[in-house]
Amino acid sequence: MRIKRMYLLWCMFLVPFVQYAQITVQGMVTDTATQDPLPGVSIIIKGTSQGTATDFDGNYLIEANMGDTLVFSYIGFQPKEVVVSGSTMNVTLDEDTTLLDEVVVIGYGTTTVEDATGSVSSITTEDFNKGAIVSTDQLLTGKTAGVRITNSGGQPDSAPNIRIRGGSSLTANNNPLIVIDGIPVDNTNPAGVNNPLTLVNPNDVESVSILKDASATAIYGSRASNGVVIITTKKGLTGEFKFNFSSNTTVSTVGKEIDMMDSNRFTRFIQEYHPQFTNYLGVDDPSTDAEDDLATTDVIEGRILSDTDWQDAIYRTAISFDHNFSARGSIFNSVPIRMSLGYTETQGLVKTSDYERITTSVKLTPRFLDDHLKVDFNAKGIMSKKNAIDEGGALGGAVNMDPTKPIYDTTADNRFGGYYQNTVLDGGFLSLDGQWNPVAILMQRYRPERVSKILANMELDYKMHFMPELRAVANIGVEASKAKVREEYTDNSLATYRQDDTAVDPADNYRFNPGVNYRENQDIVNKTLEAYLAYEKDLEGAITNFDVQAGYSYQNFRNDGNKEEYNYDTATGERFLVFDPQNPTNRYFNELNLQSFFGRGNINLYNKYLLTLSFRADASSLFSEENRWGYFPAAAFAWKIYEEDFMESAEFVNTLKLRLGWGRTGQQDITGAVGYYPSLPLFEAGSVTSQYLQGYALYSARPYNSDLTWEKAETYNAGLDFGLFQNNVLSGSFDIYYRTTSDLLATVPVAPGQALTSSFVKNVGETESKGFEVNFNVRALTKDNMSLEFYGNTSYNRAEVTNLEDVSRITASESGIPTGTGVNLAYHAVGYQPYSAWVFRQLYDTEGNPIHGAFADFNGDGTVDNDDRYYRSLRPNWTFGFGFNFNYGKFDLSSSFRGQFGGQVYNSRRLTSGWTESAIPNNSNSLSNVLDFYGGAADFNFVDVRGNVPFSDYYLEDATFLRCENIVLGYRLDDALPNVAMRFYGALNNPFVITKYDGQDPENFNAIDNNFYPRPRSFTFGVNVDF
Repeated sequence: MRIKRMYLLWCMFLVPFVQYAQITVQGMVTDTATQDPLPGVSIIIKGTSQGTATDFDGNYLIEANMGDTLVFSYIGFQPKEVVVSGSTMNVTLDEDTTLLDEVVVIGYGTTTVEDATGSVSSITTEDFNKGAIVSTDQLLTGKTAGVRITNSGGQPDSAPNIRIRGGSSLTANNNPLIVIDGIPVDNTNPAGVNNPLTLVNPNDVESVSILKDASATAIYGSRASNGVVIITTKKGLTGEFKFNFSSNTTVSTVGKEIDMMDSNRFTRFIQEYHPQFTNYLGVDDPSTDAEDDLATTDVIEGRILSDTDWQDAIYRTAISFDHNFSARGSIFNSVPIRMSLGYTETQGLVKTSDYERITTSVKLTPRFLDDHLKVDFNAKGIMSKKNAIDEGGALGGAVNMDPTKPIYDTTADNRFGGYYQNTVLDGGFLSLDGQWNPVAILMQRYRPERVSKILANMELDYKMHFMPELRAVANIGVEASKAKVREEYTDNSLATYRQDDTAVDPADNYRFNPGVNYRENQDIVNKTLEAYLAYEKDLEGAITNFDVQAGYSYQNFRNDGNKEEYNYDTATGERFLVFDPQNPTNRYFNELNLQSFFGRGNINLYNKYLLTLSFRADASSLFSEENRWGYFPAAAFAWKIYEEDFMESAEFVNTLKLRLGWGRTGQQDITGAVGYYPSLPLFEAGSVTSQYLQGYALYSARPYNSDLTWEKAETYNAGLDFGLFQNNVLSGSFDIYYRTTSDLLATVPVAPGQALTSSFVKNVGETESKGFEVNFNVRALTKDNMSLEFYGNTSYNRAEVTNLEDVSRITASESGIPTGTGVNLAYHAVGYQPYSAWVFRQLYDTEGNPIHGAFADFNGDGTVDNDDRYYRSLRPNWTFGFGFNFNYGKFDLSSSFRGQFGGQVYNSRRLTSGWTESAIPNNSNSLSNVLDFYGGAADFNFVDVRGNVPFSDYYLEDATFLRCENIVLGYRLDDALPNVAMRFYGALNNPFVITKYDGQDPENFNAIDNNFYPRPRSFTFGVNVDF
């Protein structure tokens, strides 16, 4: 009995020690739904700062006491608290399906999905497009409603046209403001850069927020009338370093070529429709003096015919590589840091169209003074080299070149480096004749465009010790680039072939000019300084919490460069440097300055009603002093309907929020149309070749308009966010909007003698646009090792020009068609949608064939003239995107699609090569290839394109399409090596397009399909390794 008592006494004595004895706790953290391990889960002992994180296999190890509470947290999952009860503890986390606490980056701060009052879309790493991704814009294509991203073609650094709700201007810039880690970047690209988003390695991007309505964008003021794209890059982690290496190889081919005639069909065509020109086919047969006998159709006497597919000759199977390495962790166990290095080598589909890029980045986010001072330091660098090709010469030449001509010429008297080129003896000089050899155009020119660029900023966020609710934030940044462009030609290049009048004999009265033909050096330095105070307070009572902020912004953009331009001596044919003693370095310099004051307040009432008010005052150096300032207010209200008592019985409703917004934004970016000093009376020196007295420049007054002021856009928006059924099986948003733009900055005709030019930018008229957007997500299946999710979006936008004051329409200068010089198809006309084609209605016979030169006489006056033309909108009103993500075990399969309903595209190839007489020589002795009439690519009824034929709506075709953006299949390998996780994947990009369009590609932003660089069809194989 005594022994038992002693035993119980010892147990009672030891219990507290056992309870609080420190042990090593280990285990694995997995996803409840898929049982996949979760890397990077934060594990903190509650009430302390002691913690760790799971490795890439989901395993963790931590020293803790029995009875301690471990807090497990991970982005996108619900946090979980677990009491330590043993040395092995495996934990599962549930996905946070409500997404109410998801952080969304907005102007000068962040909010959550739950508290957002404006129209904001957030796309994160999990949502990005996958596959052959070279630039950040490709991550977003088709992912959200109301955002249309159309690149200019398949070039390795093709320029993206990003339009949010269609844009708001006519002549001014319609691109959205791009903000990278808090720094609004320049809209002007460095020389040699087409795509500003190549600055950011797509592998470094963590999330992208797209601000659409004015209540969300007005805080950015003058640069935000076309929306805002906010890019946030990945940060470091607290704890030990984690590494990632990814690599992929992409093989690309041309998806669709233009349907031109091959050699046999072209020969048949010439024999049938232009028999008098059969002796122009092929090349002369030196073994005979015979000429073609028209009676024999199976052979062309006296000629040697080749069978050249000129499109195949300039295209290639392109092979590209992309390698990336990153490290995330903390230095000194206290400073989170992330570093990355990327290398991309991309071959374009067109030969010699090559692109190389090296990217680096470093991001540090330390905290000091007991976490009162947060520092966010970012630095991103890029070095790129691109060989810019002559796209018009190569792509247009491959279509026009006679397929019976050879690529190469190995005869002894060939002058052009072994490339065939038709020539004609002209006054004793053997001049180039007809279309230049497109292969020679590519191979004989080298134009490296090198760019080095850095974007760096430091943000200091200090929480006052004496008042923690008050923060002072300062952000200092610089965006600097150095560009070097050099164009040079090889020996015997067609482009530098010139006549030398100092020699008489045609055998040697010519010269080539190999070497440098153009050079440009450019330095761009943009500086940003922003500072603001922010106060936030949580309260009890009606006002749950509120925050206010006010600050100042300064941005300066400086572009400084010089050029070397060359010309050719008309007597000797020798190239010489154009030198102007008044500007010996041929320098150019431009500077733009923007300064702003801004403020914003948010009030949360009863945790149900949210009110946001903002105001910004902007000044731009583009305008005169009296017109310099613009003022842009905004207001938004949100109602969390699901928090109301009457919604308690609606258990299937998880989230239901109504949003209302109004705001005014401004536009001042007209530099692309009229330069940097449109409001100042300035003089400029004329060309050195146009001087009355040698050595004395001729100065002329530049056009200007001192009355220019801000273009203003006012937007009304109503939206509904919803999440329905258990685990938010169905979630999404619906928005409707109405926008008016007044004081349009547009290029309009000017009365003679009023502005030193025939047209100039003026504040004139108004436009209005309206539309709606729908985004939705469906969690169709969620099981232990299987999940299936669908997403989709669609949007409708229609704009109309309502007033242009003194004129009825404005020419859309970007709508040029290939017939003559300065001939445009589209206009911005009052009462119609912007960028509408002004065309004639084509007439057809009873069998549906077009009648050449016959158009509808709408007004019935017996004469078909411009009064009978009508407007037809070119850009689509409807766009959409959808896709799915499927996971089963360690396999994952995803795909995304996008497209548009409506819109028109002008098939320029029918205009240049779709009429029977287009094949015969025009001021030359060379034939030109034509579309395959026999295969239906063109209509034999079109003989020529004289008169009004180029403006026939016959050339307009429906641009509706559905494009499969990608199909990606991946497999995860978690246990191949200790502490190493790998994912292998294969991706098809742009595998197919469904459309009725007969041309090459219906997706063309300006709707003019001419010399289009084809988008590649690509297969990518890659691996992603975490260790």
